[in-house]
Amino acid sequence: MSLDQKPRRSHSVVKPIALTLGEPAGIGPDITIAAWLRRNSDAVPPFYLLGDRTFIAARAKLLGLDLPLLDLPLAEVGQRDVSEIFTEALPIAATGHPATAQPGDPDDNSAGAAIGSIRQAVNDVVAGHAGAVVTNPIAKSVLYRAGFAHPGHTEFLAELAAANASPPQPVMLLWSPDLAVVPVTIHLPLRDAITTLSSRMIVDTVRIVVADLRSRFGISNPRIAVSGLNPHAGEDGSLGTEDQTIVAPAVATLRTEAIDVKGPLPADTMFHEAARRTYDCAICMYHDQALIPVKTLAFDRAVNVTLGLPFIRTSPDHGTAFDIAGTGRANPSSLIAALQLAARMAASTHSA
Repeated sequence: MSLDQKPRRSHSVVKPIALTLGEPAGIGPDITIAAWLRRNSDAVPPFYLLGDRTFIAARAKLLGLDLPLLDLPLAEVGQRDVSEIFTEALPIAATGHPATAQPGDPDDNSAGAAIGSIRQAVNDVVAGHAGAVVTNPIAKSVLYRAGFAHPGHTEFLAELAAANASPPQPVMLLWSPDLAVVPVTIHLPLRDAITTLSSRMIVDTVRIVVADLRSRFGISNPRIAVSGLNPHAGEDGSLGTEDQTIVAPAVATLRTEAIDVKGPLPADTMFHEAARRTYDCAICMYHDQALIPVKTLAFDRAVNVTLGLPFIRTSPDHGTAFDIAGTGRANPSSLIAALQLAARMAASTHSA
């Protein structure tokens, strides 16, 4: 991957992107509307929203917009030319789950509307009607109160992708024009992340990253940098032995598979500009080790990409922002970046 982290192929996307509603009381509806309004100025690829037309119309009115909306019946998804609709109106396909939540105030139907939108988006991409899934932010606390049994989007998508088979191992990539990072352990307390980390986890994660960088980003020989766990990568065991006993053996295994990988590297010197030019993706041992640098470098432009799924999924790298929902202050840049990256990945996969 080149420095700008963009897939090298530039073919047009054949199918539209299925965009989920996200948490109705959050900024998902706001940034969806804003992204459509910037469709020309920001070259936003054609997408359709899986949600409630009445709800979106009400949100647009609250934002002071007279937004042209067009119903896209689910039976016609994949048959209509969404790209033509998209030039004149925001296409919306109803999922059968109405939303009534007010901005910043999730109500009891929020979970059903959010989950139904995700399910339908996956159904559409698996059926070949959509080229990728882009998910708006969800409020996991709202879903948990409704009985949602998954830690988050990623695990739910893996289950939906599996159907009746074993779920694939999803891997979270945070992509930006400046840096791409993957945490091996994700949403775990730091104490648990350290005890859970294993050589096998690192090896499996890097294999998935390399496979998707090749197939979906058009990178024939991805360059991978693996961070150490401890300060200074353990400093020869004086600051912890995990880098010698867990990380280094994983790197050695990956090298036997002809993967261009180096490490364990001290995390505090991996992310300056000169260092970033030496690799395409940084593999980090825990959540904040990966997310702090990418959010520092590209807070409004970072995209969450789920690797290891049988379809493309991206998402803006931020939350529901209840405090600014419905105010018109939400920045759609990360959603636009997620839509653009999904389109480029779909084009790269289609032409591979």
